[in-house]
Amino acid sequence: MRLGFTNLRRSIQLALTVFLLVSPGLVKAQDAFSAFPNFFTVPNNYVVRHVKHPPVIDGDVEDTVWQQAKWSADFQDIEGELKPKPPLQTNVKMLWDDSCLYVAARLYDPHVWAYLTHRDDVVYGDNDFEIFIDPANNTHNYYEIEVNALNTIFDLFLTRAYRNGGAAVPGWDTHGLRSAVKVLGTLNNTSDTDKGWTVEMAIPFKALHDGFSKVRIKHGTLWRINFSRVEYDTKVVNGKYVKLKDSTSRDLPEHNWVWSNQGLIAMHFPERWGYLLFSDHEADDVTFEMPYAEEQKKSLWLIYYKQKEWQREHHEYATSLSKLGIDKKVMVTGNNNELKLEATPHQFTAFVTDSKTKATYTINQDGLVQQQLIPKLK
Repeated sequence: MRLGFTNLRRSIQLALTVFLLVSPGLVKAQDAFSAFPNFFTVPNNYVVRHVKHPPVIDGDVEDTVWQQAKWSADFQDIEGELKPKPPLQTNVKMLWDDSCLYVAARLYDPHVWAYLTHRDDVVYGDNDFEIFIDPANNTHNYYEIEVNALNTIFDLFLTRAYRNGGAAVPGWDTHGLRSAVKVLGTLNNTSDTDKGWTVEMAIPFKALHDGFSKVRIKHGTLWRINFSRVEYDTKVVNGKYVKLKDSTSRDLPEHNWVWSNQGLIAMHFPERWGYLLFSDHEADDVTFEMPYAEEQKKSLWLIYYKQKEWQREHHEYATSLSKLGIDKKVMVTGNNNELKLEATPHQFTAFVTDSKTKATYTINQDGLVQQQLIPKLK
């Protein structure tokens, strides 16, 4: 994120300490989620419509094709209701065809500036717009694309979240990416007032490929996605925008405004991203409904967060659900489910299983979420 890879890890560790602190003793199962109120708010969702004729990628987000898509709700602070609403408006909209996901963004800003010009410069050093995509919805092998008002791209592939020791691969490029920016005013001109800037991107589906599984899009495909806007406080020095600094001459922390709030100052919690539902209907008649599997996974994330807190305090993982104060039997939207934990001091796998259908999902110490296939009877 904005803090740099090393500082980001420290930030996330601190955030976990603050948000995951649980009072000693057992917690009743029905109260367990309340220990992490900011981690279990419902993420935003967006139904993206299919188009036969894609938009021209020229930075103009008001052309005819884009009229088929709805603007998102205004961005909010990354911490959600913990912080005030952003003073500057940001919105996104999306479309898709058989080859690409199309993203449009509008960022209102009275002072549009950008100075980084080289591909894979660390663009979040400027004000920027960012996209985070997890096509597999498993928090591993996901993608980040950033752009500033000069249309400079910084894109990277992440093997898993930084909090789990994930490695960022900035050498990865979104092959075939097309992007354009339109400044509604004059870039880097400190003497006038701008309206803001707009972004268009065409992200090829074939570029979002981890080498093991191809991205296949059809009606009903569900991704996890989020968008972030980085905004710095600045002043004008010698006709140039300069970031404000603290008493130690370090840049003041940037503002992080997002489409779906994270609940903490860290974008790299993919399980907190919003839901993107693909629709091939020409009419705007598809609505998002939270999949039952996503409701099941909430119990897995509860175990994960509590295991990480247990490890922080005891320097090992808990080897039973009872130590975490979690019951084995849970109700998920009125359906009986059973939780199971297999753990050693150094690793764990948790399971949630629907008692009737036997649909099972797992999570491990790295936050990897997977579906456990049911063997077919011969």
